[in-house]
Amino acid sequence: MIVPPKLEAGARVALVAAAGPIPEGGVERAMERVRSVGWEPVAGQNCRGRRGYLAGSDAERAADLNAALRDPQIRAVWFLRGGYGTMRILDDIDWPALARDPKPLIGFSDNTAVHLGANAVGVVGFHGPHPHTPEFPDFARDGLLRVLASAEPAGVLPFPPGGAERGETLAGGSAEGPLVGGNLSLLSATMGTPYAVQPEGAILFIEEVGESPYRLDRMLSHLTLAGVLDAVSGIAVGGITEVPGENGDALAREVLHDRLGRLGVPVAIGFPFGHIDDNWTLPVGLRARLDADAGTLALLEGAVA
Repeated sequence: MIVPPKLEAGARVALVAAAGPIPEGGVERAMERVRSVGWEPVAGQNCRGRRGYLAGSDAERAADLNAALRDPQIRAVWFLRGGYGTMRILDDIDWPALARDPKPLIGFSDNTAVHLGANAVGVVGFHGPHPHTPEFPDFARDGLLRVLASAEPAGVLPFPPGGAERGETLAGGSAEGPLVGGNLSLLSATMGTPYAVQPEGAILFIEEVGESPYRLDRMLSHLTLAGVLDAVSGIAVGGITEVPGENGDALAREVLHDRLGRLGVPVAIGFPFGHIDDNWTLPVGLRARLDADAGTLALLEGAVA
């Protein structure tokens, strides 16, 4: 897996809206956030666009991303938000440009699709926080820099202060393998496409927001029928948040136990990534170790050069 150069102070970082429209003031907040970590923001020409539930037309959103991928002065792309729409432009992205000049693609949720595309051409992706959000705690900032500003392996990832100190064991054991995954909806939706997750021997990580328990069940069942869950060596579950319905959180937990607990691989839940403020940055495609007994996830390779 190809890793990009590390991000130095002053690196030019493109802000791209590949999915949903950005709320008023979100681009300005994102630009300040980029500066707060020592980089220089470059807002995409169309990043304030709006077409219904999309941040502009497919052509406009793809144009902003491709302009950043083709510009040697841009050293990273930070996606402004998720929502929906990144899948629509996957075939329009200049993946050879990314392979020729690898640079971090940072984001999560709907931008899982971009990480899948990057992995398909052999380039690591970066599942991490979005810059437009109202909150960006030090924990998320430090995690971003830990992975993107240092070529050293991050090792065992810390948990946020004041909360759980480890993940919860669902099925014991430990495993090593490439870290792949992201948002469950996108992992399910891209099955059968050239961008489908590559699960063989991998540590699969999943997160989700706003989905009913039966929909979580359906998507996990889809991955089971597609052979994904039989192929992985371990599973790490992050935030499964904003579950609707009475007793939604409890029912979602039952789904996780039912669909993941009998696979015969290590599984741990409750890791700090996903639709939460204290959001880990995870290099998608590089080797990791999941210790489900200890409730830890360790990054074994440097994610940048």
